[in-house]
Amino acid sequence: MTAADLPAAWLGVVSAEHVARGVGLGIAQTNHGKKAGLARMRPGDWLVHYSPHRRLHEHSPVQAFTAIGRLADGEIWQADEGDFRPWRRRVDYRGDARWAPLADLREQLELTAAPHWGYQLRRGLIRLSEHDLAVIHTAMIGEPPDAPVSSPSSPGAGRPGATPQQQVLW
Repeated sequence: MTAADLPAAWLGVVSAEHVARGVGLGIAQTNHGKKAGLARMRPGDWLVHYSPHRRLHEHSPVQAFTAIGRLADGEIWQADEGDFRPWRRRVDYRGDARWAPLADLREQLELTAAPHWGYQLRRGLIRLSEHDLAVIHTAMIGEPPDAPVSSPSSPGAGRPGATPQQQVLW
């Protein structure tokens, strides 16, 4: 199996309120319902949600990893919520996951190693390294994932020629 065949790990930046709704529905919706991010994911990929705030457009800090799961299938569909038609995918979320505060993991994560690391979160969806998935998974579930994943610096994973910090959703 090559690195390109391994599942990837993604970090979606979503308010805790929206994460809870998505977990309840068994779906993922990223970047305010846009299709592009979901289309880059494959069945079996990991999705971790980071929630900076409790509610969108409200200063109610959470700053924690709030859900973790795996993409269930390849189907992307457009939901109809009246005047809002977001794109979605099915996710098998881990029901035994607990929130993991970023402050508890910051020193261990590659994600937070670079100066001004938080700017990349504005993209709404970024790739996670295998190391960071293991750290977050262990904090949320109590053990590391049971299989390897491709890291953004792996061949065929992310943007060719970019440094690991640049290996984000372009």
